[in-house]
Amino acid sequence: MYAVIQTGGKQYRAEPGQTLWVEKLQGEAGTKVLFDHVLLVARGEGNVAVGTPTVAGASVSAEIVEQGLGDKLVVFKFRRRKNYVRRTGHRQELTAIKIESIVG
Repeated sequence: MYAVIQTGGKQYRAEPGQTLWVEKLQGEAGTKVLFDHVLLVARGEGNVAVGTPTVAGASVSAEIVEQGLGDKLVVFKFRRRKNYVRRTGHRQELTAIKIESIVG
């Protein structure tokens, strides 16, 4: 069984027991989170519920495992012949969640 959830403007395939890194969510480690914006629920072979846009009554419960930072991205700007070079970095704030159950 799996579900496709939307959080932080992105879509994730979630299965019970799986750990996902998603956009930062508010809360400490151990906090329960409920995702009710479920786009698809698959219960087995050929038994798929697709939402328009969401599946009615479906939800995914998870627990926050940790807060952290993603990999560093290098942002490099350059203008030829203008003596212009800028190099900066960025690390996205992420939250690790463990999927507990899928309802619906």
